[in-house]
Amino acid sequence: MTRQPTQQRSEIYSRITDKIIAELEQGVRPWMQPWNTASQGDRITRPLRHNGEPYSGINVLILWSEAIARSFSSATWMTFRQALELGAAVRKGETGTSVVFASSFIRTETAETGEAVELNIPFMKTYTVFNADQIAGLDGRFPKIATPSHPFDRIGEAGRFFANTGALIRHGGSSAYYAAAHDYPDAIL
Repeated sequence: MTRQPTQQRSEIYSRITDKIIAELEQGVRPWMQPWNTASQGDRITRPLRHNGEPYSGINVLILWSEAIARSFSSATWMTFRQALELGAAVRKGETGTSVVFASSFIRTETAETGEAVELNIPFMKTYTVFNADQIAGLDGRFPKIATPSHPFDRIGEAGRFFANTGALIRHGGSSAYYAAAHDYPDAIL
């Protein structure tokens, strides 16, 4: 087995880095709640594989960026083959998104001394995935991201905990910051 040339690996890194830099160069928007995206049902969630397993690492950022840029309303992604295995098909003209798979394997080699040496060989490869919104024939198997009806519905126990503290909790405003002058620590004393 031959090692993947360093140039190929660095091309993967460069492509991902260039994409992130290009998005940053588009300018800084005024602060907005990153979990509020209209295409995501006012909620963003971790990208999922077709089997429900979440993506990790840089793939999360890549897929979030793509979902927001292309207004996808599904958090589910899969390869062309996985769609076919589910009896579905990627729509004609759709373009996929490259993600990376990194892992390693153990290879045993003989050292100059004649001793067997185990080497841990890292590798990385890219593959293309499509969002469930780009695939016909899934028949609702992968539901759209649900919008919570009330913030405490998402984490019932946390909501009950804070309600039981007797604290006066106020929601509102359009800016993300804490202003001590507007805090009301003595409001219920």
